[in-house]
Amino acid sequence: MFKDIKSLDCTLRDGGYYNRWDFNSELAQEYIAAMDAAGVDIIEIGFRSLINEGYKGAVAYTSDEFLEGLKIPVGMSIGVMVNGSELACQDAQEADLCSLFPLPADKARFSLVRIACHAHEFKDVLPAANWLKNRGYQVGFNLMQVADRCQSDVVDLAREASRYPIDVLYFADSMGGMSPEHVRQVIGWIRQGWSGPLGIHTHDNMGLALQNSLMALNEGCTWVDSTVTGMGRGPGNARTEELVIEIAERRGSSVNMVPLMRLIREHFKPMQERYGWGTNSYYYLAGKYSIHPTYIQEMLNDSRYDEEDILAVIEHLRVEGGKKFSLNTLDAARHFYQGEPTGSWDPSSMIKGREVFLLGSGPGVLHHRGAIESYIRRKNPLVVALNTQSGIAAELIDVRVACHPVRLLADCEAHNQLPQPLITPVSMLPEDVKESLAGKRTLDFGLKVVPDGFEFGQYCCSVPNSLVVAYALAVVTSGKAERVLMSGFDGYGADDPRSQEMQSLLSQYQACPEAVPLVAVTPTRYTLPAQSIYAL
Repeated sequence: MFKDIKSLDCTLRDGGYYNRWDFNSELAQEYIAAMDAAGVDIIEIGFRSLINEGYKGAVAYTSDEFLEGLKIPVGMSIGVMVNGSELACQDAQEADLCSLFPLPADKARFSLVRIACHAHEFKDVLPAANWLKNRGYQVGFNLMQVADRCQSDVVDLAREASRYPIDVLYFADSMGGMSPEHVRQVIGWIRQGWSGPLGIHTHDNMGLALQNSLMALNEGCTWVDSTVTGMGRGPGNARTEELVIEIAERRGSSVNMVPLMRLIREHFKPMQERYGWGTNSYYYLAGKYSIHPTYIQEMLNDSRYDEEDILAVIEHLRVEGGKKFSLNTLDAARHFYQGEPTGSWDPSSMIKGREVFLLGSGPGVLHHRGAIESYIRRKNPLVVALNTQSGIAAELIDVRVACHPVRLLADCEAHNQLPQPLITPVSMLPEDVKESLAGKRTLDFGLKVVPDGFEFGQYCCSVPNSLVVAYALAVVTSGKAERVLMSGFDGYGADDPRSQEMQSLLSQYQACPEAVPLVAVTPTRYTLPAQSIYAL
């Protein structure tokens, strides 16, 4: 049985989720040679796709021209993958297939086409197998997210697949939450409707990718996926450098690991240090709660998310559901303000005609604390602090502003201990956040996040993103402040995405006809009018 095993490496295809599929041809050539030496049977080199949105590298499309530039060893099979969603429209399916695969298999440099499908699109996409077989290709179908399907669903899908000329049926542990016993169970279900070759694609959220792959081999799967160092979406996959050893042992053969280990040292370890794939506690929780790993990947790559934010988003998605990745859903999990903004507090009652001193979270506040405190004692501005900023004496802070539910959850204990009232859209917050602030004096000023810009009102506002500084500027503008002195808005490094986001926000605000004059009084990297706190 083990002699029938097909090891398939899909590093460039799955790993491309980290580097936009931008592998240079020299690396690709070294990779192919290393796979050949390690006894890998099939390389899934990349995707075929008709979607061209944003920059993606060569293996996002795996064109015939790109493949012609590669040296493929004799006996090495090459495959490509298509996302089933691109073929789900049956009226356009044949035309799309003609565009994706203009050459028959005997003229192409690849022989295997795998189609990745969710259960809801599986039946619509299956007819593509007939077209591909007629063109001479091997055909594989990957069933994604089967772990949470019941037995009858899995059996029905397997039976449906058996009606088509499919060479291998895969199931994917898309959320990385399966255990070896669960793998065994799903294989048993699939076997009730499918008798052909069976494959598995594992994810390593819970550190079980290799164990699950080996269980599948022991249970009769003959196709198994892996990637070099596990490079793949989210935490990644079973590691090729480990799986090829296990497969060689089952085959009773030897394996040459030298080119693969050199490839890892020279190319993939540096990439892993840069991009950070591999399992961790966040991916473990995502696997446990069936949350799509891309949510974690996006948050880990976005420096705006700290530990509390990530954990709170995971908890939100655990309750609300996060099996299908959506940037909109992620954004909603960050600031989930729903419906029209509502509030009951009029900020002009506190702010009208006053100078406001706005304290950000940057180190400039603490560094220039003496001058800031001296100015506040002499001039008596209204001192507004963002979140839990405590860089100056507590008695000099009049009020605090916070709006991000995730951040509020993380800071609720601190807010309850701080003496100042809190401006926040309290009537719009999720119930758990409201409960956490039940003993706090709050000033309810409504908030809506819309990309079009700022709108100011008596009891509520609209802002272009959920940054607390956007909300604070809307509060002081709605309250008709005289001007705003700003400290603690030092800025971030040039490559930090937060820098561009903040600059765009400040520019958008300053372009508003109602904008209050802003003055940075401690060092800032942002384009703001500036004066020195020491000369005010």
